[in-house]
Amino acid sequence: MKMKALIVYGTRYGATAGTSEEIAKVLRDEGFDVNVVNAKKEKVNAISEYELIIVGSGMKIGKWTKEPENFLKQFKHELVKKNVAIFISSAIRAIFEYEGNTEEMEEMWKKYLVEKAEKYSLNPIDMAIFGGVFPYDDMGWMTKKTVGQLWRKFEEAGFEKKNGTYDTRDWTAIRTWTKKLAKKTRT
Repeated sequence: MKMKALIVYGTRYGATAGTSEEIAKVLRDEGFDVNVVNAKKEKVNAISEYELIIVGSGMKIGKWTKEPENFLKQFKHELVKKNVAIFISSAIRAIFEYEGNTEEMEEMWKKYLVEKAEKYSLNPIDMAIFGGVFPYDDMGWMTKKTVGQLWRKFEEAGFEKKNGTYDTRDWTAIRTWTKKLAKKTRT
């Protein structure tokens, strides 16, 4: 009998959706039955049937999207008894990594993962910060004025703008993390 996994995500620019789909693909290759839920469009009514639950969120202005946050709040008491993993998608991660800014990386880890897990009394089997997307061409003039200069840093770090967006996701890291989750869930 296949183990069941649930991936619940919230996305701002689509990076977390794509990451969640890639996680699902790897888990399916690992023999899991996977249900992927965009929390903005679908409601989860029960989690009892799942052996692994992964919750992911895009980041903007230092905040998780509200839908996965609401999921954590709704199932707080049940999640403490489950294999849970959490992740965020953040394009800025690539800049911190490129610059070797370990202090900012540690701060992101603590603020957006550790504190989130503590808030809901979770003991995740794993957590991750993956790259995200920076949709430069879709930004309004005010946003471009305040954070628009980041495009230079993305290009310095080796990311090219494609279709108006910088995509900083590391697909190999996402796949490796997911395989590790599958192994942890089976043990």
